[in-house]
Amino acid sequence: MSLQDKAETKVGVLIVLSLVVVLWGGLAQIVPLFFQNSTTEPVEGLRPYTALQLSGRDIYIREGCVGCHSQMIRPFRAETERYGHYSVAGEFVYDRPFLWGSKRTGPDLHRVGDRYSDEWHRAHLINPRDLVPESIMPSYPWLDENKLDDDSIQAKMRTLISLGVPYTEDDVANATAAIKDKTEMDAVIAYLQSLGVQLKVRR
Repeated sequence: MSLQDKAETKVGVLIVLSLVVVLWGGLAQIVPLFFQNSTTEPVEGLRPYTALQLSGRDIYIREGCVGCHSQMIRPFRAETERYGHYSVAGEFVYDRPFLWGSKRTGPDLHRVGDRYSDEWHRAHLINPRDLVPESIMPSYPWLDENKLDDDSIQAKMRTLISLGVPYTEDDVANATAAIKDKTEMDAVIAYLQSLGVQLKVRR
């Protein structure tokens, strides 16, 4: 009986060998990425989210927007012609967690920053069909009514500092004042307007 026959007839041995192969392949693909500047260094001009943008990102997550919108443009002509320059790893260095997504019930949003006005986003979020009649996106009118109440903003920013995001002490100290009297809509729009703009400006 050959070694292959022995492995295939003993389930436990087959499982162990399969795990070894998968782990080795995974390590061979993933470990080198930690040593490539293109995947670990921020793109030129990349800035961490402001307090308002960071709060908006949390609301974006809370409302489940990532369930229908990806934030990762693949390097294919069909995608770059529709959405803009493909996404690069250095644009996501400060993102915790990543919101790449894979579901596109709606369009990819990675280059949506500065593409539309704040008022367009406001009207679109209140009732998408006012601007895009065929849209199946839900309405989010409460975002314009809810005051932004983010007592943990400074703690979030300090946590991100510990993960390598270069906030200054002034950024943290001024965070509460920066979101005062803002609505959740203001925060979400600020976040959307920040998406993908660094690479667009650089190019």
